[in-house]
Amino acid sequence: MQKLLGFVRRAVTEYNMLQDGDTIGVGVSGGKDSVALLVSLARLRRFIGIDYKLVAITLDPGFEPLADRYEPIAQLCRQYEIPYVLKSTQIGPIVFEARQETNPCSLCARMRRGALHDTAKEHGCNKLALGHHLDDAVETFVMNLFNEGRVGCFSPVTYLSRKDITVIRPLVFAEEKDIRRAVRQAELPVVKSGCPIDGHTEREWTKAFLADLDHQLKQQGVKQRLFGAMKRGHISGW
Repeated sequence: MQKLLGFVRRAVTEYNMLQDGDTIGVGVSGGKDSVALLVSLARLRRFIGIDYKLVAITLDPGFEPLADRYEPIAQLCRQYEIPYVLKSTQIGPIVFEARQETNPCSLCARMRRGALHDTAKEHGCNKLALGHHLDDAVETFVMNLFNEGRVGCFSPVTYLSRKDITVIRPLVFAEEKDIRRAVRQAELPVVKSGCPIDGHTEREWTKAFLADLDHQLKQQGVKQRLFGAMKRGHISGW
């Protein structure tokens, strides 16, 4: 976890993500990225010298009966003395059954964002931390370029005036492989996604495309060079 904490500390410092008195809602889907984010922020507050509080927020999308599906996350929150909010939604049935979306990821993401923002505000949070990492940033940049013909990505820090909440992404300097390794070594609990198209999305295609580009060029580091170009070009606040 030490390497991951270094990446988080760098992002927090470089982009001024945290201030004294912040109450940060952490979006915890149960996947490796969000769990790693939660634990990193919990450990970081022990030594970074910034006084902030955390609230873990899980949105159950309603893909399957809830039962005790998220109990490992609740136990993790108790271990770190973090308040845990589990909110049931009907996002899954709306997207896949009622709407039968041809592009379900887009609508699902919009609905999840709105629900997360509202839940964070309901619990007194002025900031919302999301688990997007370096790979996500590069993949989003490539998808926007290829699909929409525009140069852009999500930002490391975004103030949403309509909701009066600031979204931060403290994992943006960490690669997915670093997160996977940290979660495995720390033996953190991970809850498998119940999404019916998990692993078969456009993002997965983009991930494979970038890996193939590395192979074709016979030179590792395509993601890092794209990420560096985004920073040097100040793309979307980078």
